[in-house]
Amino acid sequence: YPLYTATLAHLDARAVPYYLQEENDWQLSISDLERALSEARAAGTDVRALAVINPGNPTGGCLLESNIAEIVRFCERERLVLLADEVYQTNIYTGTNPFVSFKKVVSQLGSSVELFSLHSISKGMVGECGRRGGYYEAVNIDDEIMAQLLKLASVSLCPNVQGQMAVDVMVNPPKPGDVSYAQYQSEISDIYESMKRRAKKLAAAFNSLPGMTCNEAQGAMYLFPRIQFPQQFVDEAKAQGKEPDSVYCMQMLEATGISVVPGSGFGQVPGTFHFRSTFLPPEHLFDAFIDGFEHFHNKFMARYSPKI
Repeated sequence: YPLYTATLAHLDARAVPYYLQEENDWQLSISDLERALSEARAAGTDVRALAVINPGNPTGGCLLESNIAEIVRFCERERLVLLADEVYQTNIYTGTNPFVSFKKVVSQLGSSVELFSLHSISKGMVGECGRRGGYYEAVNIDDEIMAQLLKLASVSLCPNVQGQMAVDVMVNPPKPGDVSYAQYQSEISDIYESMKRRAKKLAAAFNSLPGMTCNEAQGAMYLFPRIQFPQQFVDEAKAQGKEPDSVYCMQMLEATGISVVPGSGFGQVPGTFHFRSTFLPPEHLFDAFIDGFEHFHNKFMARYSPKI
């Protein structure tokens, strides 16, 4: 995720990328983690931590509990701090991959791995990407480190009041019998069911298009479709010194007003091309959003595909 890499660059640190398994619903490969770690250490990088976003941004995948256990054991063996970014945990759209917290697995395994787990109001149904507030929980962290973290928090300005109130609602929602319970449940359910419908509709639209495949969203707010670009287009983009997916996304923006993020901005397996799309446009505008995208993509493919 770019904000992680940007923060590391600001701190004069180095990000060590690893790849997810697109062919396996974006699960995390331990062998690829081992490859990335060994290559980084051989290059002189003192790797300190592993960041995992689950449910995933930009992929929309959700890790299985067995995969999470493998990751925890890997961090134990390699003495890595585990940063579990779990801000999309309420955005789950499938019964096959339910959200399981890293803390739960750490507790079940009796693991001593050092864990920071993150949560936010901004990504579920409470804040919907507009309001900002969140927290992290520290597990198995040394007391002296916790003292330093408390010191850092003490010299910072406090969060905005609305953000603090929303966090309180998220962790302590209305209960049966409370005056606001029925309305709260209704509003949360309406938002969730709408997002679930939009996720399925957009994935189906992407999979119906020529040269495009897309895993269904298991969680989060994103789809990460893969595009097989015509070779003529790839050659033209490379000749301009540009990434093909970046050129495609910019052409889409200029033609339709639809803004997506090229996969090259996140990192992707070499030789593959993707983009990240949300499914956040309001439901009453969603068909028009899909129509605009389909029209652009079909016109794009017709322009660059070989003429017979």
